[in-house]
Amino acid sequence: FFSLTTDNIDTNLYHQPTNNRLIQKQHILQLLRTFLRSARQNADDTMSTVNGFSSENGLNIDNPMPHRLPEGENATPLEVIGKTSSSSDKLVIIMVGLPATGKTHIAKRICRFLSFFHDINSQIFNVGDYRRKLCGAQQPAEFYDPQNPSGLAARTMACDAALADLQDYMRQPGARVAAFDATNSTKARRRHCVQTLRQNLSGLNAKVMFVESICDEEELLEENIRTVKLSTPDYRGMNPEDAVADFKRRIENYRSVYEPVESDEGPSIKIINSRQFVVTSIRGYLPLKVVHFCMNLHTLPRTFYMTRHGQSEYNLLGKIGGDSGLTPNGIEYAKRLADFATEFISFETAVNDDDNGGEPKPKPRPARLWTSTLRRTKETAQFIPHNKMTWNNQSNNDKSHNGDGKDDKNEEEEGVMMMDVEEWVQFRPMARRNLDELYAGTCDGFTYKEIEQYYPDEFARRQQDKLTYRYPRGESYMDVTLRLEPLALDMERTREPVLIIGHQGILRILYAYFMGLDRKEAPYVSIPLNNVIELTPHAYGCHERRYCLMLKEEMLKDGQDEPVTSMPMGNHAGGLNREKGNVLEGNNNVENAPSDDRSDKLHEHRRTGSRPSLVLDNEAVIGEQGNGEGAAAQYDSNDPVMNAPSH
Repeated sequence: FFSLTTDNIDTNLYHQPTNNRLIQKQHILQLLRTFLRSARQNADDTMSTVNGFSSENGLNIDNPMPHRLPEGENATPLEVIGKTSSSSDKLVIIMVGLPATGKTHIAKRICRFLSFFHDINSQIFNVGDYRRKLCGAQQPAEFYDPQNPSGLAARTMACDAALADLQDYMRQPGARVAAFDATNSTKARRRHCVQTLRQNLSGLNAKVMFVESICDEEELLEENIRTVKLSTPDYRGMNPEDAVADFKRRIENYRSVYEPVESDEGPSIKIINSRQFVVTSIRGYLPLKVVHFCMNLHTLPRTFYMTRHGQSEYNLLGKIGGDSGLTPNGIEYAKRLADFATEFISFETAVNDDDNGGEPKPKPRPARLWTSTLRRTKETAQFIPHNKMTWNNQSNNDKSHNGDGKDDKNEEEEGVMMMDVEEWVQFRPMARRNLDELYAGTCDGFTYKEIEQYYPDEFARRQQDKLTYRYPRGESYMDVTLRLEPLALDMERTREPVLIIGHQGILRILYAYFMGLDRKEAPYVSIPLNNVIELTPHAYGCHERRYCLMLKEEMLKDGQDEPVTSMPMGNHAGGLNREKGNVLEGNNNVENAPSDDRSDKLHEHRRTGSRPSLVLDNEAVIGEQGNGEGAAAQYDSNDPVMNAPSH
């Protein structure tokens, strides 16, 4: 190698102008890479496998019948990743609780989690959907009066129809989870459900458990009614105040006969205000997995902000992986992201303040910051300030209580409620290994053209199945999905807004999980550079907004040239109508610092409580089988600058 390089290095290297020295250094690096590839190829030649293992030193291991994966070399079998339960495991979850206590939200999150991360077929059977098909959507509160015989008969018919479909679903082969979503408010109704399932599914050995949701906080119930229930078909087009009044009468009808789940009814978990849990007689892998997930889940509103790191040096060179720093474009994006985090993520949506003459006045809120352990994400977060703030940890329905602070210590002295006041470090940085980019192994630091040139077979395998393909000595998307399960639990648990600065491969998986996409679609989701994706999960799906902080015209070409099947494709996720816009003041010269009027505009947004203009506003509805009826957001699939794919 010394002879290979010294013949090509100018001995007067350091007496030349700076630009020439840089060219020489790049030349040396190119020679080094050529040498390493040659050595790697020689190692592969001496360790070739043909019906066994042989090498030049004469070692020969007889292996005429090698174990070969049907998915191909280095592939990850889709059906085994995450699935640690038996293929015969079957579980029926019977939801219990008054209306507006979060039953549907809990059922959908359970099914989504098991389906996406554990490859377990999961489906929700919502009795309300059957009732709407049988009786029509808009029924008055009197329809739910337990003393109304016609209403009771209609609701029993809907219950039996849902149970019949659930049984047909559970008879299908393979591990399956079904959530029976209804109030199931009396012991008699629950006993009817259990007996029906035991009689008709006796040969399947299916387990049955109850998940009871209790919410007695009036403020939270009011919020659930207005934000969730009023958008259902039952109240569509009605006056909001009339709808709220009618729904409250419906709740009272159910409350008049409500009977909590008792320990003698069977395995159960009781969830009280998303903070207290009572677990009874739970055994088995799937029931325990459900209990663990429920104890990390809450029904309170929350928002996630996801963004890729700013443009990196490897982005500019067209390389994948690595641990490079940011380019000047990347530094500029980091500054704009800091402005966005400070002026928007740190504040609630505008609220009316009587002391402010009715003018909108944003309300400060605590927020979190997560990055990977790689240099480019940490540098993207470097300008975000970490100011200290004090706040009442009992305010806002205890949204911030997630196990990180002190226990609640309310004391009532002389008729005055004394609340805990907690000190919070805003955007305290937390670097997480499971947010690191998909590891390309042997191909780390290569361009896609170089992979195609030096490893054509690997390149072809990746093109055929991007989800299960594993880089030599590296990772696959399925491997990354497995290591993201604990992070997903943390996201379900966390109550403050979280800003996640990550990588394209990682954010694709998290996006697919919350937007209800099949994980086979995850590798093709568009996660462009210089955009912030805002996700707001709710009971029936997830709302998405995208903010562009730096326009394509402000960037230099980054050199990325990902293969066509690696780019977001229309047949993987349909395009959506979107309005082009820029969050911050656009068309600034990349080399220049942000202009003063951009800062003025941010303060104007903060004063009025408005949001920046959007690139995309999208609603994904998670269907009964956990699949998203909404489509993934798309950008031009041939745009190498904004998509800047790394895997």
